Amino acid sequence: MTDLLTVFGDLVRLEIDLWNAVDTRLRHDHGLPLSRFEPLQVIGRRRTCRVQDIADDLVISVGGTSKLVDRIETAGLCHRLANPDDGRSSLIELTRAGRELLAVASRTAEDELQVRIGATLTVPAARNLIATLKALREANRAALTDATAMPAPTSYPNAPARGSGR
Repeated sequence: MTDLLTVFGDLVRLEIDLWNAVDTRLRHDHGLPLSRFEPLQVIGRRRTCRVQDIADDLVISVGGTSKLVDRIETAGLCHRLANPDDGRSSLIELTRAGRELLAVASRTAEDELQVRIGATLTVPAARNLIATLKALREANRAALTDATAMPAPTSYPNAPARGSGR
């Protein structure tokens, strides 16, 4: 059987390494942290975009996403418009500066990822990895949905008692 803790650890470490490399490159070349580049990508690829859409795509909280969009808007990279279909939410669009920055930053991120991933993976291996990661994410989301329907555990089995010194 595959050592799932090793797989998990390797995935986490790879994600951290890739995040740090792309973040460093985007900050250096464009003054743009990866945490702002990612939402710009979501906004840029959607015809209409709400805070909820960004939160869903990036798997982050709506409250955190709203604050992130505030910072991106303050930087002049996007703006909010009244949502004609739902007065409780706004639509988010990239500004001209946001579109231009996204275009050049996307090329920079692609270049960095080519060095770190593309140089190692063949096209068939990359397609296989994409399919495997998609299946894992879908299974994880299904498990999360199932877990939210279950009552929370009152204690962890085999956990040391408080104050036991273990």
